[in-house]
Amino acid sequence: MDRDELAGWLRLALTPQVGRGAARRLLAAFGLPGRVFAADAAALRDTVSRAQVQALQAEPPGLADQVEATWHWLARGENRRVLTLADADYPQALLHTEDPPLLLFAMGQALCMPGPLVWPEAIAIVGSRNPTPQGALNARQFARSFAQAGWCVVSGLALGIDAAAHEGALEAGTADLGGRSPRLLTLAVVGTGLDRVYPPQHAALAGRIAERGLILSEYLLGTPPLAENFPRRNRILSALARGTLVVEAAVQSGSLITARLAAEQGREVFAIPGSIHAPQSRGCHALIKQGVKLVETAQDVLDELPLAAAASTPEPTPHPSPPPAATVGAADDPLLQALGHDPVTLDALCARTGLDTASLLARLLALELEGLVARLPGGLYQRIAQA
Repeated sequence: MDRDELAGWLRLALTPQVGRGAARRLLAAFGLPGRVFAADAAALRDTVSRAQVQALQAEPPGLADQVEATWHWLARGENRRVLTLADADYPQALLHTEDPPLLLFAMGQALCMPGPLVWPEAIAIVGSRNPTPQGALNARQFARSFAQAGWCVVSGLALGIDAAAHEGALEAGTADLGGRSPRLLTLAVVGTGLDRVYPPQHAALAGRIAERGLILSEYLLGTPPLAENFPRRNRILSALARGTLVVEAAVQSGSLITARLAAEQGREVFAIPGSIHAPQSRGCHALIKQGVKLVETAQDVLDELPLAAAASTPEPTPHPSPPPAATVGAADDPLLQALGHDPVTLDALCARTGLDTASLLARLLALELEGLVARLPGGLYQRIAQA
């Protein structure tokens, strides 16, 4: 893409009063943006309103600065692209949705590979920004299993479940086997311009995703983290995946928006059940009541989404972590049996076990250090299931 073509696409995206729907109608009628802006008012009025015609005939504020910033951003490395609706590398899965973005800003080493960009088979993982320890562990383990089975894991780079999903997928590709070129392990769809990382503490994670996956955004460079942009980007996240797994979610949450969008797009939706006492599980339980498939293992999802045999050869984790020594015979540990799998108070544990507070706290601390118990807000404790 040369600078003039880039300027045309950015001008169309920046023109006030011309939304994505009107822009797509103009492209369908006239072709590339250059032809749209070369058309006379009478021709334009056959496609859009009089007010939109007037807006198209004036250069939008900030266009020159946006063109300059984007051109310099692209020049900083071969791992950066701006994909347009007219680009052969634009994901076909998005083209078949009701509201495909005009532009996709993309960053990742996959863009440096020779030949056309190959969009992988993907599964989305979404969930709470404030997950329980068990929820974060579930997201990480499911993502690692999906990536080992040949899938790309899609999420949104947010705190909590998103970050755990990206981390799990990256763990599956610590090394490449058989001399293969690195495949896309994970894909992050973000709600800001790609010259920003949000949340800022995920800068290192974003860098690792760019090395073994892709980061995508429909938002122009310089776009800050605006609350309304995150639910909107979820339609891209769900469309790029054949199925969406909700790990933990409140009833009113962006994760349930993603699940609804996935269902509307004809994708599969899955949910992991949790404690009836945990607010983070209520969204998943609501989905299950609506007919979404309840899953307990990654294989439950993989059974519903068969992958081509050539791509589904598991890629084992090169350096598997040995299970903690305390997990041996953990089922026989009286305190773990007393904990169950729901959050529980210290008083309740004292009553269940007959232990005094000092002894109980000491044992809970030991189990916490061994990764078998998590301390939750409000003085609660929860057992963590190990894979």
